[in-house]
Amino acid sequence: MEFSSNRVTRLLDIRYPVIQAGMVWASGWKLAAAVSNAGGLGLIGSGSMYPDVLREHIRKCRAATTHSFGVNIPLLYPDIDQHIRIVIEENVPVVFTSAGNPATWTPTLKAAGIKVVHVVSSSRFAQKAEAAGCDAVVAEGFEAGGHNGREETTSMVLIPGVRKAVRIPVIAAGGIATGRQMLAAMVLGAEGVQVGSRFVASEEASSHISFKKKVIAAGEGDTMLALKNVVPVRLLKNRFYEEVRAAELRGAGAEELSRLLGRGRAKKGMFEGDMDEGELEIGQVASLIDTIQPAAAIVHAIWKEFKEALQKPLAE
Repeated sequence: MEFSSNRVTRLLDIRYPVIQAGMVWASGWKLAAAVSNAGGLGLIGSGSMYPDVLREHIRKCRAATTHSFGVNIPLLYPDIDQHIRIVIEENVPVVFTSAGNPATWTPTLKAAGIKVVHVVSSSRFAQKAEAAGCDAVVAEGFEAGGHNGREETTSMVLIPGVRKAVRIPVIAAGGIATGRQMLAAMVLGAEGVQVGSRFVASEEASSHISFKKKVIAAGEGDTMLALKNVVPVRLLKNRFYEEVRAAELRGAGAEELSRLLGRGRAKKGMFEGDMDEGELEIGQVASLIDTIQPAAAIVHAIWKEFKEALQKPLAE
């Protein structure tokens, strides 16, 4: 499986333009290393990690792969300065930033020789990321799990809009789990894809097996965007989601919703396996996922289907 390199593969020093998203409670060093070893870019999700835990994951990932890998850093994280210091000290080659202003830390990371990619949900924010010096952007559509855009712009609209708005490479995210979806994103102007939900249902993901099983059992309509007054996030429907939905319908404000969300709700669901009271973040594309596979098999299946669809776009 050979690939004529493009700007994303050259920028990130990878074989295939497939990036595994840095998802909280799912993207530890085992998953990141497995994806990087398979030819994609593995990301350690630092959003659920204390600084010392992040350093441990970086070192274990480096010991497990000789290939390029990165760290995803949500810029709203309370220990952000420590996380930035650690990725610089540990010589992490690539950092994906999200949920904040890229102008704050991009110059610091770039000065340390780190390649910076920022996740955006609109063309306007993509232009801000380009102006801040980011090397590329991830255009993440409304279909995605995790933190999402309030505008609810779908990937089909967002990807070409961002491609038109910036000159740096665009990586598509949101609703992508297959090679055919990857091809669609590339036709719309992306030069790579970031895949999250599909890798949650991988053997190496650190998410709880009960969560993985719930993901592969999900059907169309089993996820909803919620908590738009706090931090927009797409959730699998469960008892916690119903509590959130009831509160939103009666007009609950950000303070009440924050109390309902509480501390550790995401950990309780995705990492500890409480499928009733936990927060279960996943994308709409969960409805197309029906197996738990090794990460390498996922990377290769996406790439194989992409190449086949490129040669024969219409399925038979």
